[in-house]
Amino acid sequence: MLAIERDRRCLAALGELAAACPGRLDVVAGDALEFDTATLGERPRKIVANLPYNIATPLLLGWLAQIQEYESLTLMLQREVAERLTASPRSKTYGRLSVIAQWVAEVRILFDVPARAFVPPPKVTSSVVAVVPRAEPLAPARRSTLERITAAAFGQRRKMLRTSLKPLGVPVGPLLERAGVVASARAEELTVAEFCALARALE
Repeated sequence: MLAIERDRRCLAALGELAAACPGRLDVVAGDALEFDTATLGERPRKIVANLPYNIATPLLLGWLAQIQEYESLTLMLQREVAERLTASPRSKTYGRLSVIAQWVAEVRILFDVPARAFVPPPKVTSSVVAVVPRAEPLAPARRSTLERITAAAFGQRRKMLRTSLKPLGVPVGPLLERAGVVASARAEELTVAEFCALARALE
C-alpha cells in the first residue's frame, strides 16, 4: 500500500503506521496532483482517498483519463461533487463531469458522511463514491473531442444546442444532423451516448 500525503503534520502519524506494519505501507511526502499514480505500484491498482475538496475534481479527472490503469476508485468527496458524478440527463446536477465520468466508468454513491464526523466539522456533507472502470467506454469517442463538445454545450447549458455549439467553429446544423441530435435540445437533455455521437460527428 502506498500513501501520498502533502500535509507534513500527518506524516509522523503515517510513519508510525508504516513502522507498525513493516512492508505493508510506503509513505510518500508530496502533492498528489504532481504524481502519475498509474505508474506507482503494480496492478491491480486501487485508489482509496479522502480527497481535499479544493482539488478533488482535477485529481479525479486525471485518474479518469487513465481509468483502465485502476481496478477501482473509492473516494470521499463533497456531496455536491458526488451528485454531479452520478447525475442523470435532465437533472440540475448533470454536466460535463457527469458525462466524462459515466463514459468510462460506473459510478455510485455508497453512503454519506455527516459533518459531525470531522474535527472541526465542515459546512458540507461528504459522500463516499465507488468508481469502477467499464471494460470499454460506453460509446466510441475521442476523449479530447468529447471534452470540447461538452465544454461548449454546458458552457451555455440554458441555450439550445444550435446556439451553444457555435463556439466549435463548424456549421452546427449539419453536425447535429449527422449525430442524430435534435437542434432544439439543450445540453442537459442529452445522454452520454448522444454526446459521443456528437464527438464522432465533429471528427
